[in-house]
This record gives sequence, C-alpha cells and structure tokens, in this order.
Amino acid sequence: MDDTKDTAANNLKREALLMHASGRPGKLEITPTKPLTTQRDLSLAYSPGVAAPCLEIERDPSTAYDYTARGNLVAVISNGTAVLGLGDLGALASKPVMEGKAVLFKKFADIDALDLEVDTRDVDEFINAVRYLGPSFGGINLEDIKAPECFIIEQRLKELMNIPVFHDDQHGTAIIVAAGLTNACHLTGRAMDEITVVVNGAGAAGVACAELIKFMGVRHDNVMLCDTKGVIHRERSNLNQWKSAHAVDTDRRSLADALEGADVFLGLSVKGAVTPEMVASMADRPIIFAMANPDPEITPEEVATVRSDAIMATGRSDYPNQINNVLGFPYIFRGALDVRARSINMEMKVAAARAIAMLAREDVPDEVAAAYAGRRLRYGPDYIIPVPFDPRMIFAIPPAVARAAMDTGVATMPIVDMDGYRQALSARLDPTAASLQAIHNEVARHPQRVVFAEGEEEKSIRAAVAFRNGGYGTPILVGREERIAEAVSRLGLGSLEGIEVYNARVSSHNKTYTDYVYSRMNRKGALYRDAQRWVNQDRNVFGACMVALGDADAMVTGLTRHQHHALAQIAMCVDPTPSELVMGLTMVVSKGRTVFIADTTVHEAPTAGEMADIAQQAARAARRLGHEPRVALLSYSTFGAPAGENPIRTREAVRILEERHPDFEFEGEMGAHVALDADLLKMYPFSRLSGPANVLIMPGLNSANISYKLLQKLGGGTVIGPMLLGLSRPVQITAMDATVSDMVHMAVMAAHDALKRG
Repeated sequence: MDDTKDTAANNLKREALLMHASGRPGKLEITPTKPLTTQRDLSLAYSPGVAAPCLEIERDPSTAYDYTARGNLVAVISNGTAVLGLGDLGALASKPVMEGKAVLFKKFADIDALDLEVDTRDVDEFINAVRYLGPSFGGINLEDIKAPECFIIEQRLKELMNIPVFHDDQHGTAIIVAAGLTNACHLTGRAMDEITVVVNGAGAAGVACAELIKFMGVRHDNVMLCDTKGVIHRERSNLNQWKSAHAVDTDRRSLADALEGADVFLGLSVKGAVTPEMVASMADRPIIFAMANPDPEITPEEVATVRSDAIMATGRSDYPNQINNVLGFPYIFRGALDVRARSINMEMKVAAARAIAMLAREDVPDEVAAAYAGRRLRYGPDYIIPVPFDPRMIFAIPPAVARAAMDTGVATMPIVDMDGYRQALSARLDPTAASLQAIHNEVARHPQRVVFAEGEEEKSIRAAVAFRNGGYGTPILVGREERIAEAVSRLGLGSLEGIEVYNARVSSHNKTYTDYVYSRMNRKGALYRDAQRWVNQDRNVFGACMVALGDADAMVTGLTRHQHHALAQIAMCVDPTPSELVMGLTMVVSKGRTVFIADTTVHEAPTAGEMADIAQQAARAARRLGHEPRVALLSYSTFGAPAGENPIRTREAVRILEERHPDFEFEGEMGAHVALDADLLKMYPFSRLSGPANVLIMPGLNSANISYKLLQKLGGGTVIGPMLLGLSRPVQITAMDATVSDMVHMAVMAAHDALKRG
C-alpha cells in the first residue's frame, strides 16, 4: 500500500513539474483588455490620452474604479513562512502556490489577481511593504503566513488600509467550517448555543474557526481550544494573547479529556491526532471535521469502526464533505469588490457561511450531480457543503456578502438591483468547467482502454502516462516497446506499469486485423498485401482495428497526420453511425463564454440538408456538455443583406429545420457579428434567438476551419477539439500541434463516448 502511495506521489510530482514548465513557464500571463493596434489606440491608452483619467482620479479618487482595473484586482501576498503543509519555504518557493491562488480567483469568480512574494520574515517590514499597495488593488489576500505573525500582520493592515484585507488561511477555512457546522447541527437537531466544541490546533485557522463559531452563537465556555500541550485553560501561563482569548475554566487537560462527551471536533492539526477511542467517547451523533492535510487527524474508515452515527468532513477530495477554501474566498472577494467594500467584516463572513450552507440544502442540478458520479449529492450527512464545481455559487454567495457589506456600512457603492446583479454574476462564468469535470469523473469511475496510436511520439507517451495517472483507464501505445521505454526513462516519467504497448509489425493480432481490413477494402481496389501493409505499417489503421474489433474501447490520434488523412485511414476500419454525419465540432472557451463551431473537419460544402443535420448533431453535443443550445446558421449576409447566391443554401437549411421542429432555438442566415452580439440582435426583433448564439453552423469547411484556427492562435481562449462526431466507434483526432493536455482531454472524451455506448 505504501509503495502504491509512493508511486502515485512520484507520478503526481513529475506531472506537476512538467505542467508548470511546459510552454510559457508558470500559470499566469497578462492580457490587455483594450485594442492596441493603431497609433490612435496608443495615444488613448497612453500618452497623451491617459492624462484625462489621471486628472479625473486626482479630482475624485473613487473614479479609479471606473477608469482602471483596480475594482477587479486582488493581490495575493505571502512571505512563504507557512506554505501548504510544507512549512517555511521562503518567499520565492511560495510563488507557485500564490500563482495557483491567483488562477483560482480567475477561474471561480472572474477576479484578476497578481501574486506578490515579500522576502522578509520581519512583521514590521512586511506590513510596511504591503500597506502602500492600496492604490493598486481592490483587495489584499494574505496567504501562507505563519502564526502568530499572521494575526498581527492582518490586524495592522486592516487598520492602515481602506480596502479588504483577508488572510484566507484563517478566515477561508473558518467560513467553510461554519457552513458545514451549520448544516451538521441542523441535521442532528442541535442549536449553535447548545453544542460543545473541541478545536485541535491553535494556529491561524484554529483560532479563526473558534472566533467565527462564537460570533455565530456558540457559547465561549463551550469551546475548548487545544494545542500541542493540551487544552488551553486559564491556569496556563504559556499563552500568547490570541490563545489566551479562548482560554476556559476547566479541569480537562488532554485532547482525550476534552473530547469526552463533546458534540463537535474541529481538527486543524496533524495526522493521527485522534484515536477511535476518543471518538467513541464523544456525544451521540458526533460531528467530526478532521481537516489536517494531506492526511486527516482520523479517517472516516477509522471513525466507522466505532461510530455509525457520526457526520464526518475532511480536507480531502476523495471523501464526502471536503472543507475546501475555494468554496469561499473567490466569492467573498467578488461580493466585496462589487460594492467597493472598505473591509471584510464578521457579518460578511457569516453571510458567506450561511449562503454556502443554504445552497447545500437546495436540490442539486443534474450537471452538478453528474460531475460527481457515484455520489448521492442530496442534503444529508454525506453532503453538508456544496462541491467545488457547483456553478450556482457564483450567484449565491457574492450577493449575500454584498448585502452584508451594505447592511453594515462598509460598502461604498451599494447595489440597487440585486436581481440584475445575480444575473450579471451568472453570466461571468460558464458551465463548461463543470461539464468537463463531469466527463472526467465519470470516466475515472469506469476506466476504459484507450489506444494512443502514435505511440512513439513524445507527446503521445506523456499523454498516455497522464491518462494512466489520472485513473482514466489503461492507455495502449502503438509502437516499438524499446523506443517507448527509452523515452519514458529519458523524460523521467517513471515506469510503463499500467500501460500496454503493441508493436504493429509483430503483433499476434495482425492476421485478424488484415483479414478484417481486406474484407472491407477488397472491392475498393485493395489487394490482400495492401491490407497487410496498412496493418503492419500504419498505426492509425492498427489502432482503429483494435477499436473496431473490441480489443480497445476508444482511440486518439492526430499528431503526425493531417486530420483528413487520419480520418481516411480510420474509415478503412470504422463505419459512420447510421443516420448521422461524420463531422467535427470545436469548442472555444474565451472570457467566460463557450461557443461551439461546426463542421470544422469533414464537409467541404455541405448541402442545405447536411447543414440542418450538422445543426442538430451539434446542438445535441452542446447540450451534453451542459449548454442550452442557441444555434446560428452563418453566412456573410444577415437576413438577405447583402444579397448573393451563397446565402441561399443557409436559408434553405433554416427552412428544413423549421419543418423538423427541433427542441432548440435556431436562426439564420446571419453574420457571425450579429449572432454573437446581444445588442446587434436587437436590431432584428423577429429573431428566434433569446440571446447570443453559442452554436455556430458554418456554410463550409473553409470558413469553419479557418475560423477556429484563427481563434486558437489569436483569440486568447481555450480551444477543445475538433471533437469527431458520427463514427460508430469512439475515435478522436487531435490537431497536429495539440498539447499533452489537449491529447488527454480528447482521450477522455473518446473514453466517455465509449462508456455511453456501453
């Protein structure tokens, strides 16, 4: 078991280092939000035009929120003295974590964040370095600073700065704990002012948890805080001011003493701090939050040996009820920034905790439940807090935080239309992330055998290793084992354990595959020796035979052949799905918006009927990925202007769709600029689209292929695909310049397709 854990840890380490170093190093870049293409653009953005907003801000400092990015910009600041569970690594070594935190701000709440690593352990020097940054940022997120220095730093910065200062290691954890505790008490019929709580760990998070739950109603004398020396009681003389504030009158001295008869245990300490015997001594229906990372104070399995009535939470994603700070900090800052709050106070933290708790009690949408396949996401002992990829959090938590800021007088720009604010929040993010996570999780629960046809290519090998390490199934590399093994060793990818290798030239399957290909191609001019050569020498044909004849579940290829060449080779072995077209669907994710483009790979000049078919297949695929399709059939003209011959085909496709009465919105013919712009759509009040289109049906392969490749290279977004639809067996073809991540995505998509086909 330990060897398995060591192997998994080493694999994760290698993959993490490769990910951070590949392409542009790190996880962040800065992209301008205004066009800077002409001299006039430069004169407006910089000298001399930039003088105008400078003078306005000098006249009225609050206009900095109108003319600069300050209102959506947070600084993630650390000195690296308490990095994750690794201890004092120093400022520079903390940078990957701070970059990661900045990425989470953007991913979950569309907040721009910059990481700043301050190279000092001196409290006064750190405070002095940060206090003067107020004009640059709308908020300060302190991170990974050790106790007790973190208490001093946060308190003094809050006094010195008029923007929110928030130490997430303290308050982020406390808010999620408070949310979970609220629901655990609700489920067990307890009131906050009645429960007895033991907090083990008197660092930043432990103290913050104690303070917040007391603010929410838990009585002071009913909270026992423990450190490495035992219970913090009033007779102890070795207490700092933060610990002494939580000292109680008690004759209990050890953690075991404290837990006897206790209702709640909050663990923010170390692995193994709690024994089954201690849990057995707790009150009926105990509430146990064992949050030490990476291993909890006591595992759910250990608790189950002595208590069947416990409600359990940990800091781990592989158990129910994960106490995860990402449920809090992005949305708390979102609400604080949007009302231009001067600080984040206790009332705002309580509002966040209660909003998180109430969200867990609501019915879980299908797309969220699907993302965590196999778990029963219904309010109860195994679901007391929402899961991280729940897209409802963006419009559930920030409004509660904003309202609390307004009610307590720290908001400087109150929100008048709260319903409109919620709608604006929901438009900031996109369901694609949850949908893709759903696919990955479902495949991980039902692993598949996936062929990576170009098995000697470095990217293909790395993708196969990542596929294996991700738990998605068994990758199959087609190539020479000695070359693949040499590459694995050279790249430091560990071993080939769990990966199958097939050399097409000497495989025992060759006779079967050759007979199969010949039976399909002999009336298309192929001789038996042609079929034999294809199987022996063409890895796409060999891989497609594996999938066609059931020796593998799915296949991914594309690194070494143009898509149309690869598709032609695959078509020797795999038929189209009856009543469907073989087509390519490309997903483009940019600035919180997802658009699907079809057909991007196959049909050079589709007929009107084929365009209608493509629209229906693309709409079904978009819906599977969590989007309600709004389909636009594109042309260079919009509803007949300008007139021409080409738009007639698109117009006819719309007429065919009208006759079919599909269950999605569609419109055309129209220009892409109209289809994607809500204001331009208003010029056509007869349009059937209720909002901007998210599925674009192109009039031909030229426009489709060129469009998505331009977006891929110039658009600044993420392009997934083209995803191949319409084949009777699961095969995906990547672009030749696909990254390792692209290949893993496509392999998982192919595996998911195989899973759905059964």
